[in-house]
Amino acid sequence: MGDLFDFWFEYKSVVPKGYVRLLGKLAELSDQGIKIHLFTGNHDMWLFDYLPRELNAEIHRGIVKKKFKGRKFYLAHGDGIGPADHGYKFIKRIFANKFCQWLFARIHPNLGFGIANFFSKTSRIATGNTDDTFLGEDKEWLVIHCKDELKKEHYDFFIFGHRHLPLDVKLNERSRYINLGDWVNYFTYAVFDGENLELKKFEH
Repeated sequence: MGDLFDFWFEYKSVVPKGYVRLLGKLAELSDQGIKIHLFTGNHDMWLFDYLPRELNAEIHRGIVKKKFKGRKFYLAHGDGIGPADHGYKFIKRIFANKFCQWLFARIHPNLGFGIANFFSKTSRIATGNTDDTFLGEDKEWLVIHCKDELKKEHYDFFIFGHRHLPLDVKLNERSRYINLGDWVNYFTYAVFDGENLELKKFEH
């Protein structure tokens, strides 16, 4: 559901180092005939055609509304969704601009990744790492967004990844908001068995 990489940018002939085992496992799953769907997050929005070519993965850049076994799902990374956060929404438009992407590609990878990693770390410090704390339903933008969407249409499950905090929030008697957490601190994931959806923790 996005942020698979801390930072990713596809230069014409350069692939970021450090993800060999992850990419190898995804390739193994793809070779077994398992279809891989990847949502771009705010850390890896510059995924382009490399993973679709190498892994036969399908890239999703926005909200996906899908039915599975009669249950309605609302799927997205979650960045830039909901009220407020106008500063980030403005920056995201700049990052999504083709000309800005072309300009960044002119920077040598060593410098480009150095800049990106620096701002990634300072951003976490500046925000106080609030990913670790549930702020309450009235302050969580994704919860607010889910409730607004439910006023227009019913969904059984809202699935996001942006918060990096495992959450299972009951929105009403028939709808839930699930945030998948991450594989850095929580090792959490969700499983839908055709009837129920459960947030689980991988015991390693």
